[in-house]
Amino acid sequence: MTTFHAPTDDILFSLRHVARADRLPDWDDELASEITGHFAAFAEGRIAPLDAPGDEQGCRLENGRVRMPDGFAEVYAELSEGGWQGIAAPEEFGGMGLGGPVLAAVSEIFTGANHSLQMVTSLAHGAISLLMRFGSEAQKEAYIPKLASGEWLSTMCLTEPGAGSDLSAIRTKATRDGESWRIEGEKIFISGGDQDMTDNILHLVLARTGAPEDGIRGLSLFACPAIRKDGVRNAVTVTRIEEKLGLHASPTCQLAFDGAQGELVGAEGAGLKAMFAMMNHARLDVGLQGVAHAARAADLAKHYAAERRQGRGGDGLIISIDQHPDVARMIDECDALALGGRALCHITLVAQELGTEPDFVEFMTPVCKYFCTEAGSRAADLAIQVMGGYGYLREYGAEQNWRDNRICAIYEGTNGIHARTTATRSLTLNDGAGARAFAAFLRDSDPALEEGAGQWEAEAQRISGGGHAARDAHRFMELTCDLAYRAAWGRLKSAAEQAPDSSRLQRLAASVLGELGDLRAAG
Repeated sequence: MTTFHAPTDDILFSLRHVARADRLPDWDDELASEITGHFAAFAEGRIAPLDAPGDEQGCRLENGRVRMPDGFAEVYAELSEGGWQGIAAPEEFGGMGLGGPVLAAVSEIFTGANHSLQMVTSLAHGAISLLMRFGSEAQKEAYIPKLASGEWLSTMCLTEPGAGSDLSAIRTKATRDGESWRIEGEKIFISGGDQDMTDNILHLVLARTGAPEDGIRGLSLFACPAIRKDGVRNAVTVTRIEEKLGLHASPTCQLAFDGAQGELVGAEGAGLKAMFAMMNHARLDVGLQGVAHAARAADLAKHYAAERRQGRGGDGLIISIDQHPDVARMIDECDALALGGRALCHITLVAQELGTEPDFVEFMTPVCKYFCTEAGSRAADLAIQVMGGYGYLREYGAEQNWRDNRICAIYEGTNGIHARTTATRSLTLNDGAGARAFAAFLRDSDPALEEGAGQWEAEAQRISGGGHAARDAHRFMELTCDLAYRAAWGRLKSAAEQAPDSSRLQRLAASVLGELGDLRAAG
């Protein structure tokens, strides 16, 4: 496996100069740099070396309990002791209180180093955010310190057999039992549904408290610890671990709830609203997972191509393959996809933290998820191509990078669903405020996008008023992502012009912006 190199400088450049995190009232640039650097060293030295062995060994089910690959529990203990699980949790509950952008930096590096371990641990951050918004004071005090310290991990239990993207079809049922509830049903595709790294797991379960005909209005959210307050193991059983294409060291479980004791979170019948708070956090995190795989692909391709010598240059001497134009083109595309996708996520995250542009954030969240996960797959595929036959082998890690990224376009809402959401709900929500904010973002990012923004607005108006949104959703999302990527690179170009030693960024900006312009002219 090729050594992992954290893209620390690129991440900090994007936060500082593209997303302008300094606009946040609590942004501390020196602290953000120090924290990111410390985690990068930990990820390179301790987390990344477990990636390939964990992929080969995988997880196993023994006597109804999941066993993680060798070394994972020890490294997770170090992760918890370092306070990393509480990086964004409020200080009053034992966290660092550092906010979304710093968490995003750490999360991207974590994914690049070992996506499987990141997958199991990352849901705790979303659970903390959910509990802060919807949990009672007693629930906050009971659960958040456990999650922030790393003593507990968390899951998000939505999907069921026959109820994947259509949550109105959920049949898992919760019934009152005195002051608590009893949960009966089955959940599938539960990341980290069980593991042996923590003594307890907080399952956040979406279950039906109303009649089936109530649809999503009959769904409520429950906190269901694997071990109850009285120390008795709750009636939650792992019935299987899925055999997957990638993320072999992340246990994707099927769970049976057989009268499990749960506690209502938020209002009865308002479970979906609460769960979507966690899902929106997860969707931006998934976007950054795609970015991490694109950055990993670029790094793998660069290092391999710089060392692999084949063919001759104009002087007749043997050269490294990165000097061949087609190879250089592929490496540059990987690099540009990572940089542009990261910029989109960071711009959206900073806007979310500011709280002044909710319509823009609402519009951009599915765009970030869609674009960045597709970019991760494209870059991972290109890295294999750069490395040729060696890229197809397990030895260098390019094929694992491709496998591990592939799920990103599927979970937290398939990309086709996000395309349909963008072509329907996003265009009409709040009387089209999100669409107007997106068009303004294009114009503000690059004056050359004035014509493109106008064309996009005309297409958005046609789709929203024509009754063919579902049919046109994919094409419209592709157009939206192309323009968003162009806007991100417009901002990257402006930032690079003000920065020293930015020849790489300026070269990539000229290539990306020129290619997009050529494509639009040809279209």
